[in-house]
Amino acid sequence: MLQNIDKRTRAQLFRTRLRAAMTTQNATQSGLARAIGVDRSTVSQLLTGDGARLPNAQIVAGCATALGVSADWLLGLTARPELAADLIAASFEVTKARRALVDEQIFAWHQEAEGYKIRHVPAGLPDMMKLPNLLRWEYGPQLGRSTEQAIGASEDRLCWMRAAKSDYEIALPIYELTSFASGTGYYEGVPAGLRAAQLDHFAALQTDLYPTLRLHVFDARRLFSASVTVFGPLLAVLYLGQNYLAFRDTERVQLMTRHFDTLVREASITPRDLPAYIQALKAKYF
Repeated sequence: MLQNIDKRTRAQLFRTRLRAAMTTQNATQSGLARAIGVDRSTVSQLLTGDGARLPNAQIVAGCATALGVSADWLLGLTARPELAADLIAASFEVTKARRALVDEQIFAWHQEAEGYKIRHVPAGLPDMMKLPNLLRWEYGPQLGRSTEQAIGASEDRLCWMRAAKSDYEIALPIYELTSFASGTGYYEGVPAGLRAAQLDHFAALQTDLYPTLRLHVFDARRLFSASVTVFGPLLAVLYLGQNYLAFRDTERVQLMTRHFDTLVREASITPRDLPAYIQALKAKYF
């Protein structure tokens, strides 16, 4: 944090930073004057002298905008020259999202977060826990031949967990499991035998991989969550459908981590209870 400074020192700092910003942008006094709508003599006065008087807010804002720096930086209120929009832009990135886990960007994020806990709210059932035939049913119409790549990618994630390189916590809404078990909504048309086998697969994976894998089931009528993945303290990613919105600033990563922790605390079905819950679903729908 910058220390409080008197008016004369702040005025001198303004002149110093204004000259520095003009040098960086190769801006002339005449050019800056035209950009902010004042006479060249006004800019000359801004750069010279040793008085304690600062220019009015309109001129400071105009200089900041024209030179691509923040008004706070020119006035000595911050040590960072970037505009707020530039700081926000630097804190996140937008990348293309593939239909399935075949996406190389996802794998790169997993590698980056090796050793950290990964928290995941999938857009549907988690791909890495799906049987190959379910992946073929789901992705075949859209991915065509690359469906097999999607299957390989989901198996890679599973191998990642089995090697215990990262703990994996998954939060899933109850309706996703009940819709799948009943073959309704998105899962209409999935053969009953495949649905039953997939439910058994979920239960077996949770039992075999616990505690490296922990699947929590929450009630979306009480808590809602968008599809989000938190890669340890490094990165939080929102899935928008055709794009990922990836945040790297600490505040947003912590915000999404706390959101996930709330889903875990409020979960209706814990990882230890999941196998029994799946058996109850099978008894109801098969």
